[in-house]
Amino acid sequence: MQRSHSMPFGAQVLDNGSVRFRLWAPGARLVELALDTPSGEVCRTLAGPRDGWYEIVTDAAHVGSRYRFRIDANLCVPDPASRHQPEDVHGVSEVVDPRAYAWQDRGWRGRLWEEAVLYELHVGSFSPEGTFDGVRRRLDYLADLGVTAIELMPVADFPGTRNWGYDGVLPFAPDSRYGRPEDLKRLVDAAHARGLMMFLDVVYNHFGPEGNYLHVYAKKFFTDRHHTPWGAAINFDGADSRVVRDFFIHNALYWLEEYHLDGLRLDAVHAIIDDSRPDILEELAETVHTQIGADRHVHLVLENEHNQSRYLQRDTEGRARHYVAQWNDDIHHV
Repeated sequence: MQRSHSMPFGAQVLDNGSVRFRLWAPGARLVELALDTPSGEVCRTLAGPRDGWYEIVTDAAHVGSRYRFRIDANLCVPDPASRHQPEDVHGVSEVVDPRAYAWQDRGWRGRLWEEAVLYELHVGSFSPEGTFDGVRRRLDYLADLGVTAIELMPVADFPGTRNWGYDGVLPFAPDSRYGRPEDLKRLVDAAHARGLMMFLDVVYNHFGPEGNYLHVYAKKFFTDRHHTPWGAAINFDGADSRVVRDFFIHNALYWLEEYHLDGLRLDAVHAIIDDSRPDILEELAETVHTQIGADRHVHLVLENEHNQSRYLQRDTEGRARHYVAQWNDDIHHV
């Protein structure tokens, strides 16, 4: 099983211990890296822009370093691809090395979809602790119920201490109220040891209203040509949409590869408006299945009010070409 996912976004720890920081900020004139150090904040100017990208490699940062990006010598913002937000959505981001966690599930290849008995839970309310560890300590209870797959409601970093998860704003950062990234990995590891699959609910149709700074320096993430219940739609099919599409495709790969998850449930895809072909749902699924390969059972599930069967087609061998199943909104609405 692949250990970690190398992303074009965010902070990446290099083999020599230095860190590469990248930010797509086509609306910024100047981007600086603001590092927290024992002697105070240290700023470094990122090179760019090159097609809207700013980048710096520095040995002043390391695993555990806390940082923000300063836009146009004014506003400090978190990394939109932050792996950890110890101080919530407005605070600093933390450099995380995904290779540091020692996985124990080397023999795990997942389970067939036909074996899935899903139990959906909210990390913050499932246990008295309201944490990933709280869920992990109750895995035997779930296994004894006959559950074979656990679906976590969205964990992307959200403002405050409690949230359903559907107003997340930093989609790569498991919310710090639930624990650190390694706590979620321990939960997945422990589930696999018991033969349980782990799914995650992900939201690719909008960002929450508080803590989303993309509109300040990357307005091209959004488009006024389409509208959603939350305002301007995410730009999946307009000018400069390639970076936006990659952001969400890499997010799906990130959860499946870096966290060894067995599947994703994509929330309310009927609110994703994309007139291009292949559309983002098709490209995301095709990329996931190609990159993960046939040696793992990885399942993608849709919530789609439109009931579009074309996303649920199977190949000649009976395998899902894109998505294996659909959340039944008709029952939900009744």
